[in-house]
Amino acid sequence: MDALIETLDTRLGQWKPETVAEVREPVTEIIGLADQDVLDLLRSRSLEQDVLDILDAPAPR
Repeated sequence: MDALIETLDTRLGQWKPETVAEVREPVTEIIGLADQDVLDLLRSRSLEQDVLDILDAPAPR
C-alpha cells in the first residue's frame, strides 16, 4: 500500500490539473465507501464488463 501511495503522490505532482481532478474524484469516492464499509456491495468493473460482453455476443444458432 505504501508503494501505491508513493506512486500516486508522485504522479499527482506530474500530471496536468485536469488529469489530477479526474483521478482524485474516484479515489475520494472509494475512500468514502471504504469508510462506510460498503465496498463489498459494489459490482466490480470487470464483472460488469463480463456481463456486457455476454449481452453483446451474437446469439448461438
